[in-house]
Parts: sequence; structure tokens; C-alpha cells
Amino acid sequence: MTKSHPKAHYKNMHLVIRLLINVLALIIVEYLVPGFYLANIWSAIVAAVVIGIVNTLIKPLIQFIALPLSIMTFGIAAFLINVSLLLIVSKIVPGFLISNFTTAIIASLVLSLVSWFLNKLARE
Repeated sequence: MTKSHPKAHYKNMHLVIRLLINVLALIIVEYLVPGFYLANIWSAIVAAVVIGIVNTLIKPLIQFIALPLSIMTFGIAAFLINVSLLLIVSKIVPGFLISNFTTAIIASLVLSLVSWFLNKLARE
């Protein structure tokens, strides 16, 4: 039997806590933003995982490619990339629906604020 490294255990716990925070943030956004809909807890979990993957793997590449446009628009292009990626995730994940682009804009703002707040609480 091999012993697991304490840092690996901490890293795994950190990932689970971040996932729970993201799921909770999505549920709060669903409560606050009309037109943002999660069918059930599993939809929230899958959406949180997919959003995490998209934000880790795809978003940095797209933002790098769009960097000149983001600079010229003072970050508005970067924000619209966030909104678009959130909309795309809602099209991919069953049970996760964003009714329109305006809802996606509001949801993206609220999700950012709620996630920031919950992450700040978790650190303390």
C-alpha cells in the first residue's frame, strides 16, 4: 500500500472546495437572474465543471488572440468573450439554460461577483 502525499490531498480538497463554490455561485445566480435556469443540482455540477474546463483551457487562448481588440475596447471585448463562453456552455450542458444575450450579460456579471465573494469567504 502506498501513502498519498499530503500536498496531493490538499490539492484534491482545494479542487472539491472550488467546485462546491462554483456550484453554489451558479445556484445563487439562478435565484437572482431571471432567465438563468438550472434544471437540478446535477445540471449545476456539470455546468460548474464545464465552465471550469472552458475557463482553464479555452478562455486564455481566445483572450490572447483577441488581446489587441480587448486593448482597443478597454476590456469590453474580454468581457464579451466571458459572456459568449457562458452562453456556449449553456448550449452544451443539458439542464442549463440562459434565455438570451442580455440575460447572459447580467448573469456573467453576477456570477463573477458572487464567485469572487464566495472565494473570499472560503479563504478566511
